[in-house]
Amino acid sequence: MLRSLAARTALVTCVVAVMSVVVTAAVGAPLALSRDNKAAQQRLEDDATLLTVTLRPRFNTVRNQADEEAVVKQLAAKNIDVYLIRAGVADRAGLPPAVVKAIAAGNGVKARRFMVDGRMRMLVGRAIGKDGNGFVVTEPPPSGTLARFFGQLWIALLAGLAAGLIAGPLLARRISRPIRTVAAAAKRLSDGDRTVKLSPDGPAEVAELAHAVNGLTAALATSEGREREFLLSVSHELRTPLTTIRGYAEALADGVVATDGAQRAGRTVLDEAERLDRLIADLLVLARLEAADLPIEMVEVDLCALLATTAEAWGGRVAGAGLVLRTELPPFAVPVVTDPGRIRQIVDGLLENALRVVPAQAPLVLALYTGPSAAWLEVRDGGPGFTDEDLAVAFERGALSKRYQGIRKVGSGLGLALAARLSRRLGARIDAGHAPEGGARFTVTFPLRTVS
Repeated sequence: MLRSLAARTALVTCVVAVMSVVVTAAVGAPLALSRDNKAAQQRLEDDATLLTVTLRPRFNTVRNQADEEAVVKQLAAKNIDVYLIRAGVADRAGLPPAVVKAIAAGNGVKARRFMVDGRMRMLVGRAIGKDGNGFVVTEPPPSGTLARFFGQLWIALLAGLAAGLIAGPLLARRISRPIRTVAAAAKRLSDGDRTVKLSPDGPAEVAELAHAVNGLTAALATSEGREREFLLSVSHELRTPLTTIRGYAEALADGVVATDGAQRAGRTVLDEAERLDRLIADLLVLARLEAADLPIEMVEVDLCALLATTAEAWGGRVAGAGLVLRTELPPFAVPVVTDPGRIRQIVDGLLENALRVVPAQAPLVLALYTGPSAAWLEVRDGGPGFTDEDLAVAFERGALSKRYQGIRKVGSGLGLALAARLSRRLGARIDAGHAPEGGARFTVTFPLRTVS
């Protein structure tokens, strides 16, 4: 019942209205009592002043004088009792002794509450002359104040509830309108509509939400566009070796390949199968990196020794391709905390990438440098290198592969993207730039720290 924003807003506004009335009652009740008490005291003071003016010229020690009795009767009709005091003696019992004593001493008594004849009364006393004469007037304290106050409070309470019931749904509708608009936009996005665009109007929060949805729409469109381009590139990369394998397999099955050519055909099929295997492995690693479930084992590693071993392993393959592999390694250990297997995967990918495009007799450099707080390895080459525009998209999947397809030999477009994601998972940073040898330079930077 209260699952909608309109119902909850109406409930909140009603609760706020009720709480406002309750707080008003808590503050107003004492104020109402105080106001009525002050008004009663002031009336009693006024009556005492009037009685003083009336009795002063006539007041004597003779009891029951006619004019005095007339005034007393008039006040009694107003529920005001009058006590006459002559020579310090009250005309009847019931007054507090302290009040009688004060009048006898020629002092007045200001309006306040006293117990008179066993009842709580408002009392004012005035002295007349210096012979111990005077009078005291009393009346019941004000009553029914709280009853009247709370009786009127119901009107305010009902008015507040009515306002809450009316204003709540209207307010909820106004608040929920942009939320419903965003929900509708999100539904269209989930249905594949990438033309969704919200108008950033209204309050700042609503405008911010609209900008966020518009940004999400643009990001989804860009991401899906890149995904399509990447899938097209990967499809092409898969189709090429598959076409080669299929062609040789058909030739072997049809007996077209002579006996002396079977070994060469088998070698070609094996090379293409290995190429497919590397591509699928790269795709699997990328998928696991994006799902953040790729196992990483961080240990302290001597980066210098690791790169020396890598250069030795690649020496024969680089020499077979007609390239010159050069190392620039420091003569001391460089300990870093990383995963050696993943570092080797990064370096192997960068070397593989260089081996594909660097011409024969061009240099290929594997270097390691250290600073006060970081160490960085470099893979540099003397190949065609990158333009400044290439550097901006070097680590995006398939970006360079698509750009140079048919211009120079390219791979699947996964290698550099894989190296970038692996570097981030290891807490390292990878950058692309221009090498002094004329080609590309890739730099992987590691913070220097030890195992805690």
